[in-house]
Amino acid sequence: MLDKLSEIEETYEQLTRRLSDPEVIADQARFRQLAKQHRELEPIVQEFRRFTSLREEIGALRQWLAEERDPELKELAREELHALEKRIKESEHALKLLLLPKDPNDEKNVILEVRAGTGGDEATLFAAEILRMYSRYADRRGWRLQVLDVSESGIGGIKEAIALVEGRGAYSRLKYESGVHRVQRVPVTEASGRIHTSAVTVAVLPEAEDVDVHIDPKEIRIDTFCSSGPGGQSVNTTYSAVRITHLPTGLVVSCQDEKSQIKNREKAMRVLRSRLLDLERQKQHEQIAAQRRQQVKSGDRSEKIRTYNFKENRVTDHRIGLTVHQLEQIMDGDLDILIDPLIAHFQAEKLKEQTAVST
Repeated sequence: MLDKLSEIEETYEQLTRRLSDPEVIADQARFRQLAKQHRELEPIVQEFRRFTSLREEIGALRQWLAEERDPELKELAREELHALEKRIKESEHALKLLLLPKDPNDEKNVILEVRAGTGGDEATLFAAEILRMYSRYADRRGWRLQVLDVSESGIGGIKEAIALVEGRGAYSRLKYESGVHRVQRVPVTEASGRIHTSAVTVAVLPEAEDVDVHIDPKEIRIDTFCSSGPGGQSVNTTYSAVRITHLPTGLVVSCQDEKSQIKNREKAMRVLRSRLLDLERQKQHEQIAAQRRQQVKSGDRSEKIRTYNFKENRVTDHRIGLTVHQLEQIMDGDLDILIDPLIAHFQAEKLKEQTAVST
């Protein structure tokens, strides 16, 4: 592990130097790419330097203990050594977590979808409260939540809402919210005062980025022909019109607007790129739809990940068996009470898997 960390530190130093290079600064795309790499490595390097400093302190203190004769001073030094050893263990654990493989989507924005599930009108009311909870949480994190589409119920609830959450690391924290959220309370629509159970489904998806379309020249066929007017009448005796066929997909694009074959070719390629990009986006949407179905299933109460019990002021996350009696704070956006333990749990699971693989 130490060799790997030393390599990371060396890379970090190289990036630091390159970011001050005038040529890199002039190329904004390159600068942003290197700055992103530098930012990702920074917490690892900072923790590694802390670890190295602690190790040096421990080495020096052990050497001093071996040479010191005063019993009282040695006792004080042993207490200090014990504290340093505790700190270096914590630092080592932190480094192991930082070295875990990163989810490539963690830094992305989020498409947040909230839908009323089982429970009728009460479910739509709770869906509205869940959306408000995430809006408040976004405010606390310094993110921006923008509702893109919403379908309201007749009593002020929400049947379905789709929102964009923009902010660094939004997906890294909100991805744990996907699933069925169950609520137990007396609905405002219930005259007899009985506790009802309803459900809301939440889907958290990383925002799909535009796919850069690379067209291999070997995968296209370009034909030229004379441009024609109404009724097929030839209006140009030169072969300026262009037809491009994308062989893998069978897409065909023609352009004859310009008198110049070069300009027609450029326009046709732009249209072809747009159509290929649209195909890629359709594939992404299909993948997202499959991911959404996996996350929320049917919206039945039995598939819950979390229960909100208003009478007992209790929230329980069933995945890790966590129960807290701070429902009001959570509904007001203080979600870190739940998310931090979830992150710690799943990181510990990843560490176990990594240790099992390495052994």
